[in-house]
Amino acid sequence: MSYKLQLNPKYPDFQEHLLNIKNIFKSSDESIHKARNELKIIELGGIKCVVKSFKVPHIINRIAYTFFRDGKAKKSYLNALKLNNLHVNTPDPIGIIEFFESGLLSESYFISVYEPYDFTIREVFHHKVENTEQILKEFAHFSYDLHQKGVWHVDYSLGNILITKEESGYKFSLVDINRMEFKSIAGYEGLKNFNKFWAKDRNDLLIIAKEYARLASLDEEKAIATVLDEATKLEGRVNLKRKIKGKS
Repeated sequence: MSYKLQLNPKYPDFQEHLLNIKNIFKSSDESIHKARNELKIIELGGIKCVVKSFKVPHIINRIAYTFFRDGKAKKSYLNALKLNNLHVNTPDPIGIIEFFESGLLSESYFISVYEPYDFTIREVFHHKVENTEQILKEFAHFSYDLHQKGVWHVDYSLGNILITKEESGYKFSLVDINRMEFKSIAGYEGLKNFNKFWAKDRNDLLIIAKEYARLASLDEEKAIATVLDEATKLEGRVNLKRKIKGKS
């Protein structure tokens, strides 16, 4: 089995950890998320890290990720470096390692520094924290700044924005960043990036839409209509999936 390794120059001592990551990951029981991929919190070299293990792709993607486009771990690492250069908060990337079997991509791992946080944007939308309106307005600022820098997070959703309360306000940080686009984002297009936000209280979306419209000098009513239209589409997709699962 061969491998490809990329290491952030800031963490030169992590090469041995990457080379031994399979055994390290397997022996740890500190799993914080397990679905298609698995995340574990593991201390390496005295640094608390998050290690993300990407499952082995199906054969078509194994071929694609080997010869035609970057795999998910590599994209996560490269996107994190780009976000750092743009001064967008994301856990500091340490490195990746990709393993190959029969010349095709097999297992892959992405390691980043663990970033402590107080809650995610999900808790805000579920009204489980105080200062909801203030946080949503600051989140609109964060989102607008993100778009001004040309960052489009494809998986911009409730679980992928970490929030930390600071003296000056709230700090927002992006995770699950393997699917991102870097492009020009103008006008009402940015409001469509909220297309994965499920809000029990539609007023939460109105707060974001109004604040974003103010920052971007957009028509408020049209901004609200854009955000609500995306929310309606999301509800439709979710309800359809529920019906399909109910019939299966």
